[in-house]
Amino acid sequence: MASQETAVTRRMQSVKHIILVLAGKGGVGKSSVSTQLALNLYVSSPTAKVGILDVDLTGPSIPRMFGVDDKGVHQSTAGWVPVYADGSTARMACMSVGFLLKNKGDSVVWRGPKKNGMIRQFLSDVRWGELDYLVIDTPPGTSDEHLSLMEHLAGVHARLSAVIVTTPQAVALMDAMKCLSFTRAVNLPVLGLIENMSGYVCPCCGEVNNVFSTGGGAEMALKEELRFLGSLPVDTELVSVLDGGQAVEGSDGGFGLLERYKLTPSAKLFATIVSGVLGSLE
Repeated sequence: MASQETAVTRRMQSVKHIILVLAGKGGVGKSSVSTQLALNLYVSSPTAKVGILDVDLTGPSIPRMFGVDDKGVHQSTAGWVPVYADGSTARMACMSVGFLLKNKGDSVVWRGPKKNGMIRQFLSDVRWGELDYLVIDTPPGTSDEHLSLMEHLAGVHARLSAVIVTTPQAVALMDAMKCLSFTRAVNLPVLGLIENMSGYVCPCCGEVNNVFSTGGGAEMALKEELRFLGSLPVDTELVSVLDGGQAVEGSDGGFGLLERYKLTPSAKLFATIVSGVLGSLE
């Protein structure tokens, strides 16, 4: 075990910041927030190198959201080569169990030890290279995957932090509190809280309807002395972009997903959120 832990620590030494995206319950849009966080960190600097690791092993969605679910990882002498969503620029590295499945519709039915081994491989055997940010999309709740991450990343704990995602409903906020309790139990710094699905913006008139109420995230952040990073309404344009499931080249042959994302209302809102994330990191 010691040699395996050393392998993880050695691989992660080239990663400046590791950000876990947490959510207490499913269905709050955690993976879409992880995707947007990675995209916004990517554009935060012309040279920023970003990785996104999908450890939602039984429900991997990152490959489809990045439009690369038809790709596969390759083995090299230095380890697994991740899938680069931005093509030849190679500044957006993606890794997910979804790339390893023979059939995309296959279920992943694994017990804890196998999940633990897979996460260890993702951290130690993927050729991440030099990264400014590694965003880790975790499954909902606090379970085997989260404990495995904290165990394997103990050697680089100073580089770890988390973002918590919730929706405004009372049930979601209760589960978000459990995530917060977990971070405090394992001494994981929280960069802030994001309230997702905070209202619905009508694509015709622009009127905002609070389908799930609003403001609960801000109240929780204030009460728990967390940074409130911002609210994101339901955005039908974002859903269309991230649910495409097919890579599209940009106008100059570049990162097509990023070009389409920049045109969504969510992109403008998330720019403020990522400024808060970077501020917390500093």
